[in-house]
Amino acid sequence: METSVTMEIKDNTFARQFETVIPEGMLAVEYQFQEKKIFLTKINKPDSYENEETINTLLKNILDLSSEKNYRVVPIHPKIVLFFKKNPKYKELLPPGIRI
Repeated sequence: METSVTMEIKDNTFARQFETVIPEGMLAVEYQFQEKKIFLTKINKPDSYENEETINTLLKNILDLSSEKNYRVVPIHPKIVLFFKKNPKYKELLPPGIRI
């Protein structure tokens, strides 16, 4: 059974990024929004921060929010594409014609 970890995520529309505070600083995923599609373009993290579990939790929460709002998600950043490959349940959020 998969447990869902919730973290406080702020949608900073001015900076166009989803943000969460971690002990090392701020973890953020930049996005662009266009016609009910959200393009996830970049992951910003503190230098030398490599906690993949926390990054994956942030991505899961962002994708759950996107699903609630009926947005399609287009992963641009290679780590986000890899996340989609490892988590096929989120592939339903991809727009028609996008295959990963």
